[in-house]
Amino acid sequence: MVELWQTNQKFFILINCQGLGYEVQILESFFLKLKTNQISNKNITLWIKHIKKEDSDLLFGFISKEQKNFFIEILSIRGVGSQISMGILNKFTINEVISAIRTQNKKLICSVPGIGQKMSDRLILELKSKFKSEISFAEEKDNDELDIKDPQMNKMMEDLQLTLQSLNYKNKEIKTILPIIVKDVDLLTKKENNLSFENLLKLAMNYLDTESSKIVS
Repeated sequence: MVELWQTNQKFFILINCQGLGYEVQILESFFLKLKTNQISNKNITLWIKHIKKEDSDLLFGFISKEQKNFFIEILSIRGVGSQISMGILNKFTINEVISAIRTQNKKLICSVPGIGQKMSDRLILELKSKFKSEISFAEEKDNDELDIKDPQMNKMMEDLQLTLQSLNYKNKEIKTILPIIVKDVDLLTKKENNLSFENLLKLAMNYLDTESSKIVS
């Protein structure tokens, strides 16, 4: 790297490649790390996206392949240019964008300069179809996460899930009743004083057997 600079909300580095200087636009987070010497500027690896126009050649550099691919996906949406794509990645992480798409958080998307209501609708609609697997994974992760602050209880719930699986209950059914069990924990604790794994297992099996009988009937 030879030099780095900022022009308005655009961030650049100049890379020397065998005597030729290449001007590359980068994300603000990477720019700040270089500027504050958090990253050595001697050995920099960037994933480059080259955009050729009639009057210019534009280079965009990313520190990961995922960032570059995400940039390309955003860029492929009608009406979205390179600066809006960079603006999205400057403001949010990939996971934050996917979360906004999943929850249809138009306000968050519209907070990026240059994005209005119509464009946010188009972004959410098109990116939702492009990142189906990522969105499904995020939803499954949310469903799997139980709000348990007590480490001992958290371990007990993990053991409960494994035990139910070993008893041939379906994983989907188990995940459905676990949040219910967590809500009942306080009540059980008050009744039993000393909550046991056997009590949890019995409660879970009652719920699962009840649900199974409903399906059969």
